[in-house]
Amino acid sequence: MALRIVLFTLTLSILPMFSIAQQAESDAIKAVQDLERYRETQIPLWMSDFGNLQRYRESNAELPPPPAKEARVVFLGDSITDSWELARYFPGKPYINRSISGQTTPQLLLRFRSDVLNLHPKVVVILAGTNDIAGNTGPMSIDAIVANLNTMSELARFHGIRVVLASITPVNGYTPTAKLYFPLRPPAQIAELNRLIREYCASNDCVYLDYFSAMLDDKGLLKADLSDDGLHPNERGYSLMAARAQKAIDQALTWP
Repeated sequence: MALRIVLFTLTLSILPMFSIAQQAESDAIKAVQDLERYRETQIPLWMSDFGNLQRYRESNAELPPPPAKEARVVFLGDSITDSWELARYFPGKPYINRSISGQTTPQLLLRFRSDVLNLHPKVVVILAGTNDIAGNTGPMSIDAIVANLNTMSELARFHGIRVVLASITPVNGYTPTAKLYFPLRPPAQIAELNRLIREYCASNDCVYLDYFSAMLDDKGLLKADLSDDGLHPNERGYSLMAARAQKAIDQALTWP
């Protein structure tokens, strides 16, 4: 009888863990399937214009050169920045958004000349890498992501543009939608990429913009109140990011 009780107790303790493992595996499978569907929708564009240079071609042509004393800033990134209404969070600032949802660092690098260098900003703020980790355009190593970020930084500095490299923002799996993003973006990989970005900035005259540490909860994940889907910031998230971004831009502008 005692043995049966012990076995029953063990079973009760193991079942929840087994259920959690099953759910995690199911979430991961759904996340991969969702990614594959996304890739399929992008094939026509990638085959004709992998970097999507057409997105801002007309806007760039219509944009006049900045006045001599204007501190123009270009924000470059993926959906996290593409959805950011810069005029609302930085009123009166000559800040230009040249971000495209879903993009990875190879795509940003392809359009870096047309969407950053040719616009002659004083500062470029780059936030990219989360989609590389997820594999949006195929497998990418952390070293390859860093190499692309470094190349963009070097091009900017060569053209006299000051560089702000932002940390990758954390993720969580707290909602059904979040579960589609979370399995593809392991927190350990995000932390490692941020470490390498921070180290690069420390030795290469770039400002490291640390969104990551300010957005973490006590579990090491994205705070639930900063995002509705576990990846993209909501209004509260963007407000937090805006304050940190402005501080980093001010720092970059004061460098000799």
